[in-house]
Amino acid sequence: MRIVVTGATGNVGTSVVEALGRDPGVDTVLGLARREPDWTAPKTEWAAADVVTADLAPLFRGADTVIHLAWAFHPTHDSAATWRTNVIGSTRVFDAVAAAGVPALVYASSVGAYSPGPKDRAVDESWPTHGWPGASYTREKAYVERVLDAFEAAHSDRRVVRLRPGFIFKREAAQEQRRIFGGPLVPNLSAGRLPVVPDIPGLRFQTLHTTDVAEAYRLAALGDARGPFNVAADPVVGAAELADLLGARRVRVPATVVRGAIWAGWQLNLVPASPGLFDAVIRLPIMDTGRARRDLGWSPRYSSLDALREFLEGLRTGAGLPTPPLTPHPPGGRLRELLTSRR
Repeated sequence: MRIVVTGATGNVGTSVVEALGRDPGVDTVLGLARREPDWTAPKTEWAAADVVTADLAPLFRGADTVIHLAWAFHPTHDSAATWRTNVIGSTRVFDAVAAAGVPALVYASSVGAYSPGPKDRAVDESWPTHGWPGASYTREKAYVERVLDAFEAAHSDRRVVRLRPGFIFKREAAQEQRRIFGGPLVPNLSAGRLPVVPDIPGLRFQTLHTTDVAEAYRLAALGDARGPFNVAADPVVGAAELADLLGARRVRVPATVVRGAIWAGWQLNLVPASPGLFDAVIRLPIMDTGRARRDLGWSPRYSSLDALREFLEGLRTGAGLPTPPLTPHPPGGRLRELLTSRR
């Protein structure tokens, strides 16, 4: 088999190409990214390709599956820019899959595609995917679900899989995720360094280790499954779990206070994550992962807390990989982050 992976140098992409390279059923992997990495993976070759501008069909031709992971979180102050990459770029990927005659497409959706939902019970893949309108990320994830609906209707002969994971962590991605969500002023924290954890009403979410989500992509790419799959590990994480993990004390804080602080930091260009993204996170439903376990044969090796521990370890040690997204020491360092976070 030949598998093409877009966005192959990021948190998920690096683990996906590694998982595919270890599979004896995979002959070659083509990893696509805007910039080629100084990093190698088994059976993997690289090509520089921006999903917004590149001629993708020739790169996809002869592939058995395309796994579409490419996604831009920044600039959060310019929703038109992320729309171009995430919505127009995804549409171009789907069109190229059709033009190249690729029989299977696996798309990286997200828990963020879901409409607001309950925190006291788990919802399955039939829960509405209209996202949260106040954040670019959730609007775009929901819109691409509609684009994929149209693709499936027009190309019923193609096998389409959508994975909807929770928050994804590994040690080597910690610095990238600090840059994306926390910003240049967030220190390299470790367990025991925070005295308190804010206990925010509605803050319950699901996480998993990147290695485990990569296994779900491998199973989806090489098997015969179709449709959407929720993927996440246990336990569901809230303030109690975070406090135990960090050795901190819980302090009840109204969501409005936290949102106000994020809004101020975002307006001052100090925090890259928008207040709309915070609004979305506290409204995300809890997902039922039963279908992935039954129909994909998937189960996580790591708990959600294991994944968070690795994130903290990576943050403390400055871990990374020699790929442009995962480098622990990007040119210009934190000063450049501060000066360019709006662009």
